[in-house]
Amino acid sequence: MISSKNIIALAVITLSSSAIAQDAYDPPRNASGKPDLQGFWTNASLTTMQRSGNYEEVGLIIPDDSLAEMTANHHQNVRQATDDNQVQGELPSGEDLGRGRGYNAFWVDPGTQFGNVKGEYRTSWITYPENGRVPYSEQGGELRRQNFAKFSGNDGPEGRALGERCLIGFGSTGGPPMNNVLYNNMYQIVQTDDYVMIMVEMVHDARIIPIDGEHRPDSHKPWLGDSVAFWDGDTLVVETINLHPQQAPRNSAALSDEGKVIERFTRFSDEQVLYEFEVSDPNYYSETWRGEMSFNATDAQPYEYACHEGNYGLPGILGGARRLEQLEAEN
Repeated sequence: MISSKNIIALAVITLSSSAIAQDAYDPPRNASGKPDLQGFWTNASLTTMQRSGNYEEVGLIIPDDSLAEMTANHHQNVRQATDDNQVQGELPSGEDLGRGRGYNAFWVDPGTQFGNVKGEYRTSWITYPENGRVPYSEQGGELRRQNFAKFSGNDGPEGRALGERCLIGFGSTGGPPMNNVLYNNMYQIVQTDDYVMIMVEMVHDARIIPIDGEHRPDSHKPWLGDSVAFWDGDTLVVETINLHPQQAPRNSAALSDEGKVIERFTRFSDEQVLYEFEVSDPNYYSETWRGEMSFNATDAQPYEYACHEGNYGLPGILGGARRLEQLEAEN
């Protein structure tokens, strides 16, 4: 795959500009004069990557006169206000376990407010297409179905989700693009002249990205992909290709060998980093899609993420499947 800084620069022209913010705000800078992105940040939010059908009529930007009602009625906030008081015999039926009811509200931390991006509260991170949905092509949808059919079920650990196996965070927390989920939505950015490191609280994924570096050979397909970065004025631009084959179809932005993700990091204020992303892949999508998110400064620090230490979930699932197979054989 051909890649150069000039080609990347042309590719990201379609991303929404943060020039106004840069003109109005002079970010803190490191010894080399580059904007200082370092620190602890969180993207915890009620806003999700794709727009819920509940907000189709609202559109991307939440009107000021609707914000309080939408926030109070959001299912996560309703859940937070009711779950902790539930007792045995009054618990939900379990029908909504797939939406996170495997934990009561005490154990989740998705955020309590909709995401505020450039002063606007948003219903989705996706800004284009205008419906706030990933524009899978017919071929792309079929590719994803084939992958889930191949890697699903209880035949072995390879069939379980990557987050369940503690290989990478679930929900594309490490990206790209980096997404918010039920909990552990913190990030630490460490920056030098030659590298930027993004440590993800979920599963402690770490993206170590060379600045002004070159992509590795296409045969290298690491978890979270092969990323390189460069500075475009006061914005750090990151291009990622070649996701690991098991991650690529399941990522929040599925990618083939012809796909790529462009991310842009811009200090918008002392309290926010504006995070923009663009996804293109002729095999998965009918068109290029884009989005924006805010990473908000926090005084908190990430928890250790021990994942499956002392956790018998995965062997329990596989052991249960083997037992069912044995019972079926006996009958």
